[in-house]
Amino acid sequence: MAAATPTPVSATTAVPTAIERYFQISLFLLIVTGFATLASTGKLDLPSVLCVSLALLVRARQLFRNDAVKISERITSYLGLIYVAFYLADFFLLSQNFVAATVHLLLFGMVTKIFSVQRDRDYIYLAVLAFLEVLSASVLTVDTVFLGAFSLFLLVAVATFISMEMRRSAMAAGNTQHIPSAPKRLRGWQLRSLDLSLSATSAAMVLGILVLSAAIFFVMPRLSGGYLGRFAQQNSLTTGFSDNVQLGEIGRIQQSSQVVMHVRIEDGKSVPEVRMRGIALSTFDGTRWFNPPHNLEFLSHRSGRYDVSSGVSGFSRPSTRFASGSAHHVEQYRVMMEPIGTNVVFLIAAPKFLFADFREVTVDFGQSVMNTDRERATNSYTGISDVSQPAPDGLRNSSADYDTEISRQYLQVPDLDPRVKKLADDITANQSNSYDKALAVERYLSTNFEYTLELPSERPKDPLAFFLLQRKKGHCEYFASALAVLLRAEGIPTRIVTGFRGGEFNDLTGDYIIRARDAHSWVEVFFPGHGWVTFDPTPAGAALEDSAWSRFMLYTDAAREFWREWIINYDFSHQRTLTEEAASSGRQHVDQLRIWFRAKYDNMLEWARGTHRLATRSPMRFSTITIALACAMLLLMNIGRIYRAILIRRIALNPARSPSHAASIWYERMTRRLSRRGFPRKPSHTPKEFATSIENPEVREAVERFNGHYERARFGESVEDATRLPEIYKEVVDKS
Repeated sequence: MAAATPTPVSATTAVPTAIERYFQISLFLLIVTGFATLASTGKLDLPSVLCVSLALLVRARQLFRNDAVKISERITSYLGLIYVAFYLADFFLLSQNFVAATVHLLLFGMVTKIFSVQRDRDYIYLAVLAFLEVLSASVLTVDTVFLGAFSLFLLVAVATFISMEMRRSAMAAGNTQHIPSAPKRLRGWQLRSLDLSLSATSAAMVLGILVLSAAIFFVMPRLSGGYLGRFAQQNSLTTGFSDNVQLGEIGRIQQSSQVVMHVRIEDGKSVPEVRMRGIALSTFDGTRWFNPPHNLEFLSHRSGRYDVSSGVSGFSRPSTRFASGSAHHVEQYRVMMEPIGTNVVFLIAAPKFLFADFREVTVDFGQSVMNTDRERATNSYTGISDVSQPAPDGLRNSSADYDTEISRQYLQVPDLDPRVKKLADDITANQSNSYDKALAVERYLSTNFEYTLELPSERPKDPLAFFLLQRKKGHCEYFASALAVLLRAEGIPTRIVTGFRGGEFNDLTGDYIIRARDAHSWVEVFFPGHGWVTFDPTPAGAALEDSAWSRFMLYTDAAREFWREWIINYDFSHQRTLTEEAASSGRQHVDQLRIWFRAKYDNMLEWARGTHRLATRSPMRFSTITIALACAMLLLMNIGRIYRAILIRRIALNPARSPSHAASIWYERMTRRLSRRGFPRKPSHTPKEFATSIENPEVREAVERFNGHYERARFGESVEDATRLPEIYKEVVDKS
């Protein structure tokens, strides 16, 4: 199979067919692997995937059929000028994203270049474009699939550059038809052998590169930096966790199974429920929740430790405090975020401390914590929270007098349908305190309404009234909004919170896998003298079925988590942890090795004592055993020689089975026997020279006849001459 695009004349006349074929195929596979790595990120749009795939199929057909269709340089220049205008339109109107528009430009350049190769340097351009595809993939994803795709790309890249160097050397050497060792045409088995040897060499080099790279990766000092990652596309989850959320946005997020974060509770223990608190929203206009403009307060830190509970003056006010039990229950957990494009720091209520490597953290009046460090993304952090709950009796006895700040921010209601206010009065008619009223509304919503992710076909004018009075089914946003508004209609301060609830526990890693479908909204109700208490009216959804596939996915997630923790988020703290664990493990292995050597040494001493007792008490038995062991050892040491002697004897007795080998054996026997009879053969002598050096005419004549049969059997594989050698050997011996 030859190249689809014609190479320069000098290359055509100088490069052997096998090398040119291997180079063209490996370069094409390099381009395909680069594109496959980029497509595997799942961030390419469908038209780009289809168009480039079609172009690569056409190119593969050209390679298979040895076609030479190409685009002229003039047309390529025109296409490039046209695409400049399209790039601007793509950046500002279509993709509206720098990375997406640049990736489209990269793919356009690759497609046009594979059909317009004119010079040898164009091949280098294609290799660079393939590498840029892999670089783009590293910006678009941090998944484990990138490791496999990159390893495959590295294998093909090594093979490509080996063949590229061979091709360049052949061209530099001139016309290879004058070089006997480099034939222009090779047989099929020779081509396959060359391909296999080059592929094996490439695989060995890639394995060495990966091993060496892994060692360098884990040893070199690590520095945090954003680099190209800051240009990555933002995730749709961002809009669901902001200061402005439309009713229905959380429901759309819940329809995705994308992994958002992993949460590991201290000591890997399982808890009844994980509830990661994100943004608290205070104002409702009938269709959306939002926060009015407010000032963010910066948290001070000491070596990455932020005091979330008391580090800000606002947290010391009663209106910003979380309610907790008399017996505090502190829980420590670690969060590893996927790159979802949000700066929200999700914490379990009530947060006490935050440990993170980002250097700037802010908090608002709703106790929402955000990473405002532009240089360091929200990758991983550790939180400590007080998860104790206040006693119900204390909440029932709390005052109903609210200060001005609470009333102004958390009792606001939009223009309500009068039936909504009447519904709130009917539900709470038999309750005398705020706590029981909140429980009554929560129970009413969770038992009389259905949970569904199906949104109405048409957006109603008053979505909350439509949910409460007509449809009576919806997702968590509608349940939380209904509870918050109904309680506000009764004069009870509330706010809704967006975050995540639930998750799947992975017993392989001890982590909770939080997915987009676990996105959730709930309500926090304020009780004077205590603080904010969580209420959740949303009915529990159907539990996921445990199956072999779900178990397999847990193993997959464990691998992804390892990749995130030890590759993507690998930094100096991980290096220190790894070094400490390696040192501790090394000491344990040294101690175990010392114990093992001591046990073996003691066994050796006991064996020596037993041997001494045997030699003293039974010298005859000891001598017999010693001689038998010595004979067995000699036999084992010479097993190779014995096998070769038997094999040589079999060939010598049956020369017809292997005439060439038999000829060599009988010639060696003949020269060795003549040497003992006074006719030595010098190492530099050829058979003819050896025969000439023999002075005895009878012996010389016999050796010359032996040489004739030897040469025909040795180099001509003559069976008849090989079978004559033992007879002539006997004649030579007799005459000498």
